[in-house]
Amino acid sequence: MTPVSPSDERRVLGGVPTELLIGGKWRPAASGRTLAVEDPATGQTLVEVADGGADDALAALDAAHTAQPAWAATPPRERGEILRRAFEALTASADDLALLMTLEMGKPVSESKAEISYGAEFFRWFSEETVRIAGGYNVAPAGGSRIIVTRQAVGPALLITPWNFPMAMGTRKIGPAIAAGCTMVLKPSELTPLSSLALAQVLIDAGLPPGVLNVVNTTDAGGTTGPVIADPRLRKLSFTGSTAVGKSLIRAASDQVLRVSMELGGNAPFLVFADADLDAALDGAMLAKMRNGGQACTSANRFYVQRDIAEEFASRLAERMGALKVGRGTDEGVLVGPLINDRQRAKVVHLVDDAVAKGARALCGGAALEGPGHFYQPTVLLSVPAEADLLKEEIFGPVAPVVAFDHEDDAVRAANATEYGLVAYVYTRDLDRALRSAEGIKAGMVGLNQGVVSNPAAPFGGVKSSGFGREGGREGIDEYLDVKYVAIKT
Repeated sequence: MTPVSPSDERRVLGGVPTELLIGGKWRPAASGRTLAVEDPATGQTLVEVADGGADDALAALDAAHTAQPAWAATPPRERGEILRRAFEALTASADDLALLMTLEMGKPVSESKAEISYGAEFFRWFSEETVRIAGGYNVAPAGGSRIIVTRQAVGPALLITPWNFPMAMGTRKIGPAIAAGCTMVLKPSELTPLSSLALAQVLIDAGLPPGVLNVVNTTDAGGTTGPVIADPRLRKLSFTGSTAVGKSLIRAASDQVLRVSMELGGNAPFLVFADADLDAALDGAMLAKMRNGGQACTSANRFYVQRDIAEEFASRLAERMGALKVGRGTDEGVLVGPLINDRQRAKVVHLVDDAVAKGARALCGGAALEGPGHFYQPTVLLSVPAEADLLKEEIFGPVAPVVAFDHEDDAVRAANATEYGLVAYVYTRDLDRALRSAEGIKAGMVGLNQGVVSNPAAPFGGVKSSGFGREGGREGIDEYLDVKYVAIKT
């Protein structure tokens, strides 16, 4: 990695917009308030950005509503070309955008650059899907009429994104909305607004018309988005975040009967059978657990390993995780950055301490690191009891609890013993077992002998309390389209 200098940081921070984007213009919050964006590795303020409120959000909805008819009527090829140009711009600016993300979110620059590449692919994918929005035409079975089916833009959409993947969570919502012909109000996390603001500027430069994308940063999420959700001009709500907040938003969206997509919490099981390729399973475990320092809804949260190999697996996993260098994401050789804030670190501390108090044994790590910054040691726990809180809650940190199991049915039963169902991972050489497990585990996604499932060309989403709706794949654009049936008398 090329060393990052303070001048590089100043240059990148100085190039990002810091105001609200409403109707194609950058402007301060109506109240004049600003919010401080903190570097989680140092605790220092990076920059101040506009802190919007309800008036700003409604102005953004006004702009989206005004722009909607013309945008929906824009030829699909033109919409696709805007996305294609934005894809190329993101790719060309990957180094600076990666540094910006690392500064505000903390992950190593190499991971940030991988996210820029991944996020850009949603723009490329949906640039191609734009011209494939299809309908149908057929004779009614009884004759006497024709059936025409079309798909049209839902209308103005509110997009709410989280802090952990601030670029990719934006592109995988914005991409299909643009492709479908929907205008948008984007509310990024107040912890990581800079990547979203930079992304908005990329789209403006790519030719996105004024009012199609509007961005409102805020520290008052409920007070700012609530009036927008209650406004009948809004027709779509897409949210990625916690299940608790998602449930609240679903209730609020019911008054206007909004089209709703929810990508919520996870509690991913990682199953390793005795016949698995252990080296491959360990490689997959590192990817599934340590991507983003464990701060991912797809992160492996519970490791169920067949008893014959549980000790060896845990020992070798601890060796790998214990060797990871922890530090500021811009420093050379760092593979694990800080947690996003002290509240998240305190949660991880509680979950690990609770498990150890109930009988778990730490093979590596097990404690927070001294500040500045919100760091926690990569940790592997063995002999984790069933009553430990971290088997029931999403950890969102670099902690791998390992539990031994005896039989296949026990593993699948344990994997399903949660309200969540986002993703699961299964390692085995037995094809029949792999298929049985994939079908038996209640999750929206399953990784068979691989530790990463996310792919712009595949539908991403969960079941149960992990939400509904899909992002990416051919299914992703459907979330922004209404089906219309036209009956023609003949």
